Amino acid sequence: MKHMRRGPHGGPRGKEAKAQDFWGTTGRLFSYLRPWAWGMIFSIVLAIISVILSIVSPKILGQATTTIYQGIMKGYAQMKAGQHLTALPIDFDKIKHIAIIVVLLYLFSGLFSLAQQVIMTNISQKVVYNLRRDVKAKMKVVPVKFYDTHSNGDLMSRMVNDMDNIATTLQQSLIQMITSVITFVGVLALMLSISWKLTLVALIIVPLSLGVVGMIAPRAQKLFSTQQEELGKINAQVEETFAGQTIVRTFNHEEDEEAKFAQKNEKYYHSAWLAQFFSILIFPFMNCIKNVGYLLVAVIGAVQIIHGQITLGNVQAFLQYTNQFSQPLTQVANLSSTIQQTIASAERIFEVLDAPEMDERILKDQPLTGHDQPKIEFKDVQFSYNDEPLIQDFNLKAPTNHMVAIVGPTGAGKSTIINLLERFYDVKGGHIYLDGHDTRTMTRSQLRTHIAMVLQDTWLFKGTIFDNIKYGREDATEEEVYQAARLAYADSFIRELPDGYQTVLDESASNISQGQRQLLTIARAFLANPEILILDEATSSVDTRTESLIQNAMNDIQQNRTSFVVAHRLSTIRNAEQIIVMNHGRIIETGNHQTLMAKHGFYADLYNSQFLGNQI
Repeated sequence: MKHMRRGPHGGPRGKEAKAQDFWGTTGRLFSYLRPWAWGMIFSIVLAIISVILSIVSPKILGQATTTIYQGIMKGYAQMKAGQHLTALPIDFDKIKHIAIIVVLLYLFSGLFSLAQQVIMTNISQKVVYNLRRDVKAKMKVVPVKFYDTHSNGDLMSRMVNDMDNIATTLQQSLIQMITSVITFVGVLALMLSISWKLTLVALIIVPLSLGVVGMIAPRAQKLFSTQQEELGKINAQVEETFAGQTIVRTFNHEEDEEAKFAQKNEKYYHSAWLAQFFSILIFPFMNCIKNVGYLLVAVIGAVQIIHGQITLGNVQAFLQYTNQFSQPLTQVANLSSTIQQTIASAERIFEVLDAPEMDERILKDQPLTGHDQPKIEFKDVQFSYNDEPLIQDFNLKAPTNHMVAIVGPTGAGKSTIINLLERFYDVKGGHIYLDGHDTRTMTRSQLRTHIAMVLQDTWLFKGTIFDNIKYGREDATEEEVYQAARLAYADSFIRELPDGYQTVLDESASNISQGQRQLLTIARAFLANPEILILDEATSSVDTRTESLIQNAMNDIQQNRTSFVVAHRLSTIRNAEQIIVMNHGRIIETGNHQTLMAKHGFYADLYNSQFLGNQI
């Protein structure tokens, strides 16, 4: 059953661009890779071999060019000497041998790269699987206060978006970072092995490339953050407008909402355009710098060929390496930002895993003495939210099979009493007894087997009506589910639906009325058959006939049970054996309706104000 909450509600936390403890979080994230450490190492080895094979290939291929060039030059020399040639003396067998080697190198490079990606995909998904499993397990043991201080959207973002960021980085970016460094070092080494002079010429592009990346990448990253922020605003407005479209139309605010959307859409367009512009700007600049380096190497290499200082094949290979040289720089620059964001996502997940857990200690049972113990007793209870006293020296006895109504203005502490009874929060002082036993001498699960709740804020999940009712007691038989629906006056409307009990409720159960949803929650409570029942009046915003059914169902379900009713309309609790009037966390009046009205005190003022309001 959905619990009743009170307390601060935190807004969604924005996505952080940078991690606060980069290396600490990185180490902790890598600890999740430990079970697959050998697979990770094997994947890295495969990636290194793949890179080595791919960067060695151009140099070997250059030998074929050199062989062709040498054959052509030898043939021209022979013809110049007066020899008659039917074909140029080119060693095609050697060229064929080189071609086969290069093809095999590229083939194995591709196969090793594919194998590496398959292994890392498997490992990354297992890591994220374990992370999601741990977060889900953690959500079971954090106190309700955690949910009160974190929005649903924030928690969903951590479970979905942040997890996907980690999966993508482990699967692609991590290995790509390693291969980029290896490619840079490997290409540099092979370039030096060919010509240190040409290598110095090629190195001219390094500071230019780093300068371009350093100027453009941070700007692009900032603009992408702005783009995501503006997209979030659009999504929020669309969700809000669609959810409240009836109200928007009722008050003729369609044009206002369209204007707001147009304004947000315009901002998103400009931020997205600038983000994409700066994102693609880096590549033309890098290509320009690369082409300048390529041109310098080609010119100087040609001069060296003419002077016999280098072979044509080596210049060809060097030109290929020049093309490859700047790519790792760009990749590392882009990946550094991606990895930083991924570690920030990991921090958000670890923040959940590190959240304080519920106190599961079981107190030593020291039952109250005496034969006539009430079903529930609050004794000298004290409680505070965030060190602000709310409940002080609260005492209450709820006898077996009695109805206790709790009334009072907003913020009086009514819902807090229910939260403490269900142990969504634990008392700061005093005791709550169930049949003379402190509720902290049993587990929360044991305590809640005695209690069922029917709240004004109905909660039904996406599924059949039958399954929603059976949620109250999973081992119930079909006939018990039907009987619970009959007791809750829900059976007749259910059977009138096209699919009856197998009718599938949508995500918000909007395909049935508010009153029908409430009757289903009462049926669920009937099926649970609790000793203690908590009711939050739920007859507002429904038609008179449905209100009568709900009220009858609530009256019936309270029979032979101890019930706590958080009353909003005081006319519905006139028959309560005990009415508790609360204000500022204290009981200021207690009694039944007649005695409280006779006092002409706080309760009488509340009741008369509602009565006069209804008359008006």
